[in-house]
Amino acid sequence: MRLELKGLTKKFGSFTADDDIDLVVEPGQIHAVLGENGAGKSTLMNMLYGILKPTSGEILIDGEPVAFSGPGDAIAAGIGMVHQHFKLVGPFSVADNVQLGREHTRGAGVLSARAARQAVRDVSEQYGLRLDPDAICEDLPVGVQQRVEIVKALSGPSTELLILDEPTAVLTPAEISELLDIMRSLAESGTSILFISHKLKEVQAVADTVTVIRRGKVVAELEPTASETEMASAMVGREVTLTVDKAPAEPGEPRLEIEGLMVVDEAGVKALDGLDLTVRAGEIVGLAGVEGNGQTELARAVLGLVRPDAGTIAIDGRRADRTSPAQRIERGLGYIPEDRARDGLITEFTVAENIVLNQYREAPYAKNGVVDAAAVRKRAEDSIAEFDIRTQGPAEPAASLSGGNQQKVVIAREFSRPRRVLVAAQPTRGVDVGATEFIHSRLVTERDTGTAVLLISSELDEIYALADRIAVIYNGRIVGEVGPETPREVIGRLMVGAEAPSTEAESADIEAFDAESPASGGTASGGTAAEGPDEETNGGDRDH
Repeated sequence: MRLELKGLTKKFGSFTADDDIDLVVEPGQIHAVLGENGAGKSTLMNMLYGILKPTSGEILIDGEPVAFSGPGDAIAAGIGMVHQHFKLVGPFSVADNVQLGREHTRGAGVLSARAARQAVRDVSEQYGLRLDPDAICEDLPVGVQQRVEIVKALSGPSTELLILDEPTAVLTPAEISELLDIMRSLAESGTSILFISHKLKEVQAVADTVTVIRRGKVVAELEPTASETEMASAMVGREVTLTVDKAPAEPGEPRLEIEGLMVVDEAGVKALDGLDLTVRAGEIVGLAGVEGNGQTELARAVLGLVRPDAGTIAIDGRRADRTSPAQRIERGLGYIPEDRARDGLITEFTVAENIVLNQYREAPYAKNGVVDAAAVRKRAEDSIAEFDIRTQGPAEPAASLSGGNQQKVVIAREFSRPRRVLVAAQPTRGVDVGATEFIHSRLVTERDTGTAVLLISSELDEIYALADRIAVIYNGRIVGEVGPETPREVIGRLMVGAEAPSTEAESADIEAFDAESPASGGTASGGTAAEGPDEETNGGDRDH
């Protein structure tokens, strides 16, 4: 398939989301579309997939104009799409989700479960996607859920163009590496791919050509050999600093003290197993580890969303493990959750309401128990300007924002009130390079003003850039604490449960071996996260 977009424009009232977009995708090509959060990327793809109708312009497939009245028309034309926010029915099986809208029947319209399962196996084997047709989707890791979405998209009558809208936003480094391999395999088989992203390294790794969109307009066409600085500058419209400038930390008294923390999950597995950790005022402690080793449970336990089965949590020397989340927030605890949709926002609420979610009872946002709408709106307007939240206004529902702008709403809320301790879990997940630069600088400012910062990130590059001390978690325990000068190969070994080298010579040998190994690849997880068991195994991360 050869796809051509000519002058594609989409307006919502007076707001222009996409303005006169021209773009060509050749057969078997991986065409990356880069842009900031809210640049118009998803709107463009939704027009191409028939979800939105263009205000003007046209779509051509193999030189012929087409008009889609819905996704069914796009699928019939050979276009599949994996959305930024998955469109799966959680309690349904993989086979049931894949056949939705294209049900396999026998006889008088009776669904054929056998045919549906076989269809999943056929597509999975063809593209090396490894899926169990009978697995329940809500029980699967995020990376495997995305495979379900890809198989679903490829199960159309004849999918020749695959749209991947921010496909790596919620994936671990190992899952990202696997997805990029799948994309290369699909392109080699002749499938065209539109890869929507703002992650520069991934674009450089797989794209054949790059189109940059800024505020709804095409502003650059680049080769994938362009530098990260060139790409970032084109996206943001200014020079972007890709390194973090910070002075040495000056740690003070302990602010967050965790001792012997144990959390047992519903399956009876110890998600946290006697974890000890201290974070002091004026320092950033980075928590490194393969996802699924207790990071989520630790963050939720510190906030009070999970009650520990044993151990203690103290904030400023006072026990907090039996207090409510509201009480901990009142003591000065800030929390940026890893899952903004589940723990960070009420998406049906407006931007303004979400920005004051943990302060709406307090002055100046309430008087005599009644919310002051004008004060809330003023706070939202200030936050929208300060954090560059791309929205139509404070009254827009959070659900209407792009994922990156939803994250900015959470960041704005937590950075706009006094804090003693800040737990930042995946703070830059799903945000563009400009917003990442801003968030990193604000985290350093937090540290320099005396806040104790616990940074939980699956991006080892981010840990190295920000942390004054690195704690490595494995199987629910802290297995090592090292400085940011420690080679990533050493941290990578700790992350998968291996012992750190005991001598400088041994460390040098490991570094040389990993550099020569084709499997290392310099991933953000130190080139080691992918060495564990098959990612398809439910909950397997904890057992690496």
